[in-house]
Amino acid sequence: MGAVLRTARAVKREAASIPLPPGQVVGLVLDVVLDRVHPASVPGRDAHLGRDALPGHDVRRRDVRLRAAGTGLALTGAGITAWAVAERRRKTTGSFALGHPEGLVTSGPYAASRHPMYLGWWLIHSGVAVSRGSAWALVTLPAGMLVEHLGALWEENMLRERFGQSYADYQRDVPRYVGSPIWLIRTSFHTARRPTPAAAAIDKENRNEPVDENAPKGTHMSKPAAKNAAT
Repeated sequence: MGAVLRTARAVKREAASIPLPPGQVVGLVLDVVLDRVHPASVPGRDAHLGRDALPGHDVRRRDVRLRAAGTGLALTGAGITAWAVAERRRKTTGSFALGHPEGLVTSGPYAASRHPMYLGWWLIHSGVAVSRGSAWALVTLPAGMLVEHLGALWEENMLRERFGQSYADYQRDVPRYVGSPIWLIRTSFHTARRPTPAAAAIDKENRNEPVDENAPKGTHMSKPAAKNAAT
């Protein structure tokens, strides 16, 4: 019984570290349910003459291409989200809680996007829709994105109040979701060892912060935790 309880607690801790933006979770469920109740294909899935008018092998080839494209999008999104969580965990010195970060993370995927987890989930949602050939995502995906965009604006207002000019510089250097291809190519040369100027300034500021020597070992924080500081 003790082993079961320990396993349950471990699963609960790990589940707490999985980002589940409500807009995309609800949107994905609705997309699947609506597609079952009233199937609606993505534009181009069915030819103008109808699906049955095409040779069988052409239909199969087209479906395989859609599934491959959708799987690629979903895997890319999952990879970005996992990378963002891993980077947040790497920057945590105490107990890890996704919604209560120790400080502002600006390395890894956060050097290219201020909200990489949102971006990752949007790609996951898009990939599932393309793979299934569902046109309902044309409604559920933008609706979920709008909800999360409002959340991102709230988070940024909070971070500006918390980190002041350092966060303002970070906003100037890094796009909210994704930059232009040229910007991304240039940014790809910045790694955790070569952060953006704003990230370097934040790291320097954190290093200069006084540390409470009476705090338990492994729990020193450069700044008080800010809920949902980076997604």
